[in-house]
Amino acid sequence: MLKSGENSDIFPTSAMALLPILRYPDARLHKVARPVAAVDERVRTLVRDMIETMYGAQGIGLAATQVDVHERVVVIDVSEERNAPLVLINPELLWASAERVMGEEGCLSVPGIYDGVERAAQVRVRALDEHGQAREIEADGLLAVCIQHEMDHLLGKVFVEYLSPLKRGRIKTKLQKAERQDKAERVREPV
Repeated sequence: MLKSGENSDIFPTSAMALLPILRYPDARLHKVARPVAAVDERVRTLVRDMIETMYGAQGIGLAATQVDVHERVVVIDVSEERNAPLVLINPELLWASAERVMGEEGCLSVPGIYDGVERAAQVRVRALDEHGQAREIEADGLLAVCIQHEMDHLLGKVFVEYLSPLKRGRIKTKLQKAERQDKAERVREPV
């Protein structure tokens, strides 16, 4: 299990970029991510940019799918200090407990929407880290939920798909209306 003070040496504060986050119901959120062929400098740059984007958006997890990169890369930080990023490249779920927990989830791709989702209480995952080293992580609590949530994104699934069709329809309508209002306000702003 990852301890809450671990940090990686590949996350200096220089030359990182905030990436645009796709918003539900964008069809690109439903693309299945392909495996990363090699953990090289391109992937490490993507990881650094994803971490900065996650922190900038006040999130605790981000999948590459959400930034329109359809490769199996996830970054997570559930630490209180926001200084313990966890990188999962090509994550595989090895085990999930039969015990289930219901918790309220939100998503950077579904801003302002929170609802209850049932997940496995504990998971074990195998993945590569930012150095290409294989590791296994056992997680429970918020970390287990976050891992499952982000791995769903790699499969093209957004948490609202666990909700009833009626709730999904209302969320879609609400977000589309907010997007139209945003666009209208940007058009009215002076340059």
